[in-house]
Amino acid sequence: MGPVASVLGKIGKLASAIRPRRRKGQPLRAASKEFSEAEGEDLWLLVGLGNPGSRYDETRHNVGFMLLDTLARQLGIHMDKLQFSAAVGRGRLCEKRVLLAKPMTFMNNSGESVGKLARYYKIPLQRVMVVYDDMDLSSGAVRLRAKGGHGGHNGMRSITQHFSGSKEFPRLRIGIGRPAGKGEVISHVLQGFSKKEREDIDFAIQDGIDTIKAVLELGMEKALSGLRVSR
Repeated sequence: MGPVASVLGKIGKLASAIRPRRRKGQPLRAASKEFSEAEGEDLWLLVGLGNPGSRYDETRHNVGFMLLDTLARQLGIHMDKLQFSAAVGRGRLCEKRVLLAKPMTFMNNSGESVGKLARYYKIPLQRVMVVYDDMDLSSGAVRLRAKGGHGGHNGMRSITQHFSGSKEFPRLRIGIGRPAGKGEVISHVLQGFSKKEREDIDFAIQDGIDTIKAVLELGMEKALSGLRVSR
């Protein structure tokens, strides 16, 4: 994803000048003192990667945001607070406390928010789950891994850097497929889905949520084996 890094890298420099806003146009609110207090040992940080701004809504590169938004709706969690440059909200999933986060720093600088949130809440990397798009998987494919490299994904590269180079955190990849030509990579990831792709992505998002539930309730090993929690 080298070409994407070049373009989004320039865009990312403008992130600090942009005030993140909710889709309905309401500004994000700073997290309250109560919200910001350090949590106990059972807190999970669930992160969705993407780019802020309406022009990027529901594009291929924002499938991580899409999954977090869907999960938040299902749980009744309002991600209307801003903490460490991330839209955040918290609640419970499978009897576990969860902090949902969407970095508002643009993709290439995602690690700035994720690293600060994990350190502030003292969340071990094994309980930081990152959801992101992957061109090496066919559109709609879902893959869970307990750890691994960034695979050329700039958001994951940034997170790894802010975790002091550690790759020991789980990730959920959602396939968006590759374009036919190498020169079309940038437009591919920043475009919306075709009707058929959107059907596959909607299914993948729910499959991804079910996978996250399996990790939280059954444990990583069982989730990796394919076991899922009954809906």
